Amino acid sequence: MKIRITLLTVLICSSVVMASNWPGFRGPNGNAQSDETNLPVTWSESDNLAWKTALPGPGSSSPIVWGDKVYVTCYCGYGLDPDNPGDITQLQRHLLCLQLGDGKVVWDKTVAATQPEDEFRAMMREHGYASNTPATDGERIYVFFGKTGALAFDLDGNQLWHTPLGTDSDQRKWGSGASVALYQDLVLINAFDESKTLYALNKKDGKEVWKRDLSSTGLTFGTPLVAPSSEGRQELIMNLPNQIWSLDPLTGTTYWTASTPMADTVSSTPVVADGILYAHGGGPRSRGSMAVRLGGSGDVTDTHVLWSTSEAVASVPSPLTVKDHAYWVDSDGTAYCQDLKTGATVYKEALPCAGRFAVYASAIAADGKLYVPSRKGGIFVLPAQPEFKVMAHNTFTHDTSDFSGSVAVSQGRLLFRSYQNLYCVKALDKN
Repeated sequence: MKIRITLLTVLICSSVVMASNWPGFRGPNGNAQSDETNLPVTWSESDNLAWKTALPGPGSSSPIVWGDKVYVTCYCGYGLDPDNPGDITQLQRHLLCLQLGDGKVVWDKTVAATQPEDEFRAMMREHGYASNTPATDGERIYVFFGKTGALAFDLDGNQLWHTPLGTDSDQRKWGSGASVALYQDLVLINAFDESKTLYALNKKDGKEVWKRDLSSTGLTFGTPLVAPSSEGRQELIMNLPNQIWSLDPLTGTTYWTASTPMADTVSSTPVVADGILYAHGGGPRSRGSMAVRLGGSGDVTDTHVLWSTSEAVASVPSPLTVKDHAYWVDSDGTAYCQDLKTGATVYKEALPCAGRFAVYASAIAADGKLYVPSRKGGIFVLPAQPEFKVMAHNTFTHDTSDFSGSVAVSQGRLLFRSYQNLYCVKALDKN
């Protein structure tokens, strides 16, 4: 009996720990949702701020959490001042590990940039050189540093392997934006800008398991997503200009494709709910969204596309779903709610942060709320309901740098980064 009770206790504790982790871009399942409750609605320098820690440099990546540790990437040495970017050969990236409880830095590992790198101009000035959110499986932390490649570190910060993934640049030189995704023993990386290739690497040694050519897809910056169909088959989804791919995540072979009206550029990552894929994207004159039922084989455009609309706009940020609706805030600072059954827009409301690339981060949903960082206009809290309302507009008046990363949720805490600091807010006892 004692053995059974002990085993049950271990399983319960393990499930609690797993539920509290935020191991990659948009959380445990890549769907930008958390089941945690009692999260703060308002915060400031003097309210509900558990801690803040200065970072060694800027970045547009999001923090991730495993257990009692937080991991985040940054860059330094070059590209810190738009008017005087400095010597590009001094560029290096950081991977930091911090204590979740108090924000103290446990270790800080630096990696020199492989040269030549793209110069700090045009779109590189918008997001910089640390835009790819890392991922962890609790054994290693996996990072993608663009032309410097993919690297794995153990939990003590020791580098385990380094795999170059190309040093090319697309002609527009927009840089790298896709985050790391994990599936079973694989590290999945969209290295479009570096080699126009989707890679699957072995977690243990970084060796290539399979790859897919992206050279004919157009500008592709979204993160790979693995999700189950209604029949339970795991599908690796790539949202691409003019098309969506579903691949076998273990081999890279094609399950199905679907044609889309979203052309030119796709930066957002899709979301899957109840076996249906909701994708957004497209360039300035071809933005839209569509719903596709997973499953099938070959070209499923005529059989599995449930609806398609040009009403919705996403650009860089990615959508999420809550019950019967999708939500997102686009790059221009407009909040959207969309009916999942029809694709009809339920609301379209401008937040007080409008402007070109006013929002880079993707919203997350937790505790019945949407948390939406804007780059310069603070973090907005909206209800995860089909009625628009700004519940809170939170700012740190002493930090005027960019907030381009998405929020992570763990153990009653919200974690987010600016170009200057990593912040942790929670509902603090006022007594």
